[in-house]
Amino acid sequence: MARVFNFSAGPAVLPEVVLKQAALEMSEYQDYGMSVMEMSHRSRAYMDIHAEASSLLRKLMNIPDDYAVLFLQGGASLQFSMVPMNIMTSNKKFDIINTGVWTQKAIVEGRKLGQVNVVASSQEEGFSFIPDVDNISFSHDADYVHICYNNTIYGTKYIKIPDTGNLPLVCDMSSCILSEPYDVSKYGIIFAGAQKNIGPAGVTIVIIKKDLLSRSSDDLATMLNYKVHAESDSLYNTPPTYAIYISMLVFRWLDSLGGVEEIYKLNKEKASLLYDFIDNSSFFKGNVDKRYRSLMNVTFSTPSKDLDSLFVKEAEKHGLVNLAGHKSAGGLRASIYNAMPVEGVRALVDFMKDFELKYSK
Repeated sequence: MARVFNFSAGPAVLPEVVLKQAALEMSEYQDYGMSVMEMSHRSRAYMDIHAEASSLLRKLMNIPDDYAVLFLQGGASLQFSMVPMNIMTSNKKFDIINTGVWTQKAIVEGRKLGQVNVVASSQEEGFSFIPDVDNISFSHDADYVHICYNNTIYGTKYIKIPDTGNLPLVCDMSSCILSEPYDVSKYGIIFAGAQKNIGPAGVTIVIIKKDLLSRSSDDLATMLNYKVHAESDSLYNTPPTYAIYISMLVFRWLDSLGGVEEIYKLNKEKASLLYDFIDNSSFFKGNVDKRYRSLMNVTFSTPSKDLDSLFVKEAEKHGLVNLAGHKSAGGLRASIYNAMPVEGVRALVDFMKDFELKYSK
């Protein structure tokens, strides 16, 4: 069977060149006589992989020297607890802009540990836009401000980040990391589950400004302490070695393309192809405010739920899979992460044209 175009929101499509390289090295990595999955995380072979993954990520994102790069486990969802445990330590309070399910979950976890102030929200309008960050007043005594840059379920993204003054900005970038250039120096913490835009499920990336590490209490459970992981270079315990290896291969692939600036051009091209078709269609419609459309997760719908379901079924027959919207949002969703080729988006648009001709009244 030929490979399909996989529009899943995560775990998501990987570059085919990465999969082929991993296949070549599955049973024997280089000349070490074993798979990466079999290696000790203390071995020289794995340590080189670990170091290269960190070095390439620093290069791709232009991460300043005063930031630590951590490879952790537990998914981005664990960060909803780890962040407040580690840095909500002075006033037991943080501010958050509520833009979807993932900020809602961060609110729930944060309130188990302290006070959470929802300073702006788009919930009443179905999370169809990003609140105007220029008109938000942040708490002077908050320990930090939390945002989710790209909202995977609803298909919105920030076009400008808030000016939080002296308050560290914590950003969930799970579904947009490495998709466009970001100024890391504007953030206190960036975290991302790798399974959407980097590698397989199992590794979570945390980029943290080193001066925030001093907030982590020695009384905190060891495995939940950022300072412990930073001091041990993410090797305090056995890390998700194979997931880090695949992430390293993805970083190599992205670097070979010319880095984040070049993939950003491709991502804009892919998104424009799909959004332009939707905007000019009398059958399909986009589900969010055009000003805040995601480059990674395009949400749209047909005139009815029945047609949405039929669209998903017929698309699968054409090798276009995982196009159903999230159960909480409905409709349709095409996740077009870095590894989705332009050809995949063109194939989707061609199918949408045919579907509209066939089912429009």
